[in-house]
Amino acid sequence: MKIGFIGTGVMGSSLVKHLLDHEHEVSIFTRTAKKAESLVKAGAFLVDSPQQVANNCELIFTMVGYPADVEEVYFGERGLLGNTKKGTILVDLTTSQPQLAQRIFEAATLKGLHALDAPVSGGDIGAKNGVLSIMVGGEKEIFKQISPVFNLFGENIVFQGPAGSGQHTKMCNQINIASTMIGVCESLIYAEKAGLDPERVLRSISSGAAGSWSLSNLAPKMINEDFRPGFYIKHFIKDMKIAAEEAENWGLDLPGLRLSLSMYEKVAAQGHEEQGTQALVEYYRS
Repeated sequence: MKIGFIGTGVMGSSLVKHLLDHEHEVSIFTRTAKKAESLVKAGAFLVDSPQQVANNCELIFTMVGYPADVEEVYFGERGLLGNTKKGTILVDLTTSQPQLAQRIFEAATLKGLHALDAPVSGGDIGAKNGVLSIMVGGEKEIFKQISPVFNLFGENIVFQGPAGSGQHTKMCNQINIASTMIGVCESLIYAEKAGLDPERVLRSISSGAAGSWSLSNLAPKMINEDFRPGFYIKHFIKDMKIAAEEAENWGLDLPGLRLSLSMYEKVAAQGHEEQGTQALVEYYRS
């Protein structure tokens, strides 16, 4: 297929590589062209705007930072909705606002396009290994049509319902991670204060009832003070704020989410917003 990909950051670049490895023709757009050099060497075509991606492709993925970026890519003057030929499938992999996903779907439908919201979970490791969880909202028939492409970089791929359902599901995912990360940090800090070997403690608890993806993949990084981002703190804060706003609109009180958000905001203010979410442990060490 002729596939477009907008946003080749920490995760996006790995997804493009999977597409190229399976002999798809991929056109990419990214704000920082230098970061896409390895993808160009691998066979991707670097273009100058979302409009050029729209002109060349039958399936377009977007994976950008914030809802404002999604808005620009889809609704901007040189964006996808105003420049894409009928029948094209648009898939937003960004974690964004459910209402925005619904707006994109409605605008796309009016123009004879198809839109899915399909946020992912699994971080840089899941992206590199092609085992992401993908949560999809939109038209079920379109989901079925492009499922073979999702399978190139995803493992747990579930259709959730109408437009916006993928984003709501991702909020459930992020709410779960938010409180889990507090538990991971506090268990390690406790182990250190007790004079235990944290790595040995992990061997005991990571495969028991306390086991989680965060405990297995991020706790070792916390121990080694490796805060390189698989998923940025600044983006996790964005996600938690979206979830908190949705909950507030429903009159739903989620104290665990609010606590985690406040802790991450404090760590970000200390200069860690460009680091990985595992840097939350610095909240306890500072």
